[in-house]
Amino acid sequence: MNTIIGGPAAPGAAPADLIKDSDTKNFVKDVIQESRKVPVIVDFWAPWCGPCKQLGPVLEKVVTQAGGKVKLVKVNIDENQQIAQQLRIQSIPAVYAFHHGQPVDGFVGALPESRVREFIGRLGGEGANPVAEALEAAKEALEQGARDEAIEIFGEILKLEADNPAAIAGLARCYIEADDLARAKDVLAKAPASAQNHTEIAGAKAALALKEQAAKAGDTAALEARIAADPKDHQARIDLAHALLARNDREGAAAQLLESIRLDRKWNEEAARQELLKFFEAWGQMDPATIAARRQLSSILFR
Repeated sequence: MNTIIGGPAAPGAAPADLIKDSDTKNFVKDVIQESRKVPVIVDFWAPWCGPCKQLGPVLEKVVTQAGGKVKLVKVNIDENQQIAQQLRIQSIPAVYAFHHGQPVDGFVGALPESRVREFIGRLGGEGANPVAEALEAAKEALEQGARDEAIEIFGEILKLEADNPAAIAGLARCYIEADDLARAKDVLAKAPASAQNHTEIAGAKAALALKEQAAKAGDTAALEARIAADPKDHQARIDLAHALLARNDREGAAAQLLESIRLDRKWNEEAARQELLKFFEAWGQMDPATIAARRQLSSILFR
């Protein structure tokens, strides 16, 4: 695969144009919209974080040397807790890469410069990247319901790069959608230790866990009857959310959890909110269902 090597920035691509601070208010403009033009790396950090101080200069150096192929946005989580919560940032430094408006890669912790170059190289290496193109084709096939085609492409990628986390996660999701959970577990078990914090691996694991839980959720009619008899039967709402998710009714599933949060957000140590965050991780932070439910969640929590 192509990687970015050292060298001067491209003409007109001064460091000030490549690296900037952002906040919750400007995140969509600085990251989501900008990533439709060029990959954007987001560094979530805090002033008290020692590893952040190690990683930050390395990211800035490699992004600058990439000469405009990628950009870097830095977000102080102490000052922007809402966006950190929405993206489920649990440990820092946390780095997310966005492209075409969606998170496509990421890692947690202070990596050495060689690993940072490899990471950024996957996003903005010179010339065509056949593995990246194959990943896009496989993901598109899966989204369009061509599961067998997606399995074949992901499999070919893994023959070339056995530890490619995006391909591992993609292949696992194919088997999850096919209800072949045993094979999905087997695929995820082969992910290297270095990929365990990868956003797509974590998302596939969350999707697998939800699929397993949905199978135990029970009959929707019985659960709906329980809720009709007692609207504050929070466990019934959580179980119904999983049953609806088994039918791929994401909006309906989220609605049940949001109503539980609205009625009593602290019930059972905020169980409904915790389940909803698991849904977000499984669906992906930029999934339309996630965005819609996250907006409703914010209106409930911060009203």
